[in-house]
Amino acid sequence: MPTPAISRTRRLTAACLIAASLLSAPLPAAAEDQPNVQTSDGQDPFYCAERRLGYWFYCTRPKPPERQEPLPESQPSATSRLDAITAELRELKARAILEPSPENVTAYIRFQRRQLDQASLFSDVWQRAIWQEPDLDYTLQRPVSTLGKRAWQDNRKTERDGVMAHLSERYGLFYFFAQSCGACEVMSPIVQSVAQTWHITVRAVSTDGGPSRHFPRYTVETNQRQRMGLDPGITPAVVLWDAAKGQAIPIGYGVMSADELQDRIYLLTSKEAGRDY
Repeated sequence: MPTPAISRTRRLTAACLIAASLLSAPLPAAAEDQPNVQTSDGQDPFYCAERRLGYWFYCTRPKPPERQEPLPESQPSATSRLDAITAELRELKARAILEPSPENVTAYIRFQRRQLDQASLFSDVWQRAIWQEPDLDYTLQRPVSTLGKRAWQDNRKTERDGVMAHLSERYGLFYFFAQSCGACEVMSPIVQSVAQTWHITVRAVSTDGGPSRHFPRYTVETNQRQRMGLDPGITPAVVLWDAAKGQAIPIGYGVMSADELQDRIYLLTSKEAGRDY
């Protein structure tokens, strides 16, 4: 059995042999012998180079999310702003009515006054814009002042009378009446007067076969209104007949004044739709 001294000697000898074998082993490959691995920003050299994790391992560190600049707040549209004002006005009004305290009523009056001031400003700017842009001023076409309106009416009457003076050269009138029609008794002398003034031929047609004291030379209807596209149930009815085109132009139903009848004839024969309004 070995003595303690011999055992200690053996252990020292084994330790020396192990140290010698470690010193004689080849050193690890230098950094330049490692594969050419990119170690730019975002890569960890320990993971990508020293550990040799292989092809299927990701070396790039996850990038922090980019900081997004807050989007500028969009301005509310003019329509939404106006809707908000209207809603607030209604709310203040309802509160003042349902809870009529001095504070609620005062708040409603003050808010309403501000909106009235804004409306007055709009109206003032509107008027100034019209003064400076004559094509926007409708009163130049149809005056509203007493003096301007009188002059416009005089000019219009002169132009209308010029058209009516030559109307009989191309147009005639159909007048549908009924003996039992009370309105026809009012309208018949008006039609007769206008026709005589401008020498227009009138063909009076009785829808019920009865006579007319203003148009003794009448005829009884034989489906003329339906052929002209008129409402067969309404009398009196006045129709302008265009002899050049062989076309019926309904003027109107019921009672009309002489001026209104002449105005309608004037517009239908000399003005296109949208040219006089």
